[in-house]
Amino acid sequence: MFSLDTFKQEYDVEETDYKVAGHALKFFVPKKIDRFINPDDVFANFPLWSKIWEATAVLSFHLSTITPDPSKRFLEIGAGMGIAGLMAAKMGHNVTITEYNKDALNFARANAKRNSIDNVDIRELDWNNPLIEGKFDYIIGSEVVFKEEDIAGLYLLFQRYLKPGGTIILAEGMRRTSLKFAKAMDEHYTVAMKKQSMQSDGKEIPVVLFKLTPKP
Repeated sequence: MFSLDTFKQEYDVEETDYKVAGHALKFFVPKKIDRFINPDDVFANFPLWSKIWEATAVLSFHLSTITPDPSKRFLEIGAGMGIAGLMAAKMGHNVTITEYNKDALNFARANAKRNSIDNVDIRELDWNNPLIEGKFDYIIGSEVVFKEEDIAGLYLLFQRYLKPGGTIILAEGMRRTSLKFAKAMDEHYTVAMKKQSMQSDGKEIPVVLFKLTPKP
């Protein structure tokens, strides 16, 4: 049984308010990320999950435009602290939130408890050894295409978990890897791309919203 008291004892956290399309939640985020960084290799498993990315807001807003249907299943991959998945659940979607990093999973579970969201399933998922069962109508994610070497694994994940006729919705920063991902997926999926911009600390951050549907 997950305990918020135990979580707060283990992690140094602060709360942040998060609003998307009229839906408001409060999320626990780390005050500092030092404990999650390997001092011998700063870039090894850097805690990208500890930040609420602009792409997450773009994804969350897009999910608010989809009419909730309890019979439709959503799989969030690389969920980090569960921001987009929990927002989707708040909107009425049927979501399974997945993440590999155990600290991130703890934050996702704590954030679900904090907001009294109990209509979600939060699971560990290793893309290289996926053990969860079932097929999903939607696969969603934000900032999951950071490394070129992950593209092949993502394709296998999509093949394994997307229902026939399903949809993949990803929001990614404007990076070379994102464009390589689109090119690689174009062989198997119809790829629609929409560029959007988010304001952050006085800067305009470009984000690409990908929508992939299997080719016949």
